[in-house]
Amino acid sequence: MGMTHMMGGVAPMGAHMRLVASPATVTAGLVSLVVSNLGWRTHELVILPLSNTATAGQRIPAADGKVTEAGSLGEASNTCAAGTGEGIKSGAVGWTTVTLAAGRYELVCNLRNHYADGMHQELDVV
Repeated sequence: MGMTHMMGGVAPMGAHMRLVASPATVTAGLVSLVVSNLGWRTHELVILPLSNTATAGQRIPAADGKVTEAGSLGEASNTCAAGTGEGIKSGAVGWTTVTLAAGRYELVCNLRNHYADGMHQELDVV
């Protein structure tokens, strides 16, 4: 089966994926994150706290290919709309606005195997 825009969010282990935050440092307070899905799979963005001793990409996915979302501060997973939904489809955008305190956060795509395949990025809030 070829790659099409109809593909869902499930990815095989070992697929090459990435998540890039630009800018990677923002000012504390009300922050709007706009997610542009430039890939051909469905994606999402979950904001997770990152401890002082951890680095992005160190979380261990469970058997379902996802990391725990405990402590999540927000999510953008709605095609062409704000907040949560069924994922951001290929070529579309989604967004969320959250209040973030100064600290370190990890932005992740938490669809099956996406995190393990490289979809994580540190976001620093100053």
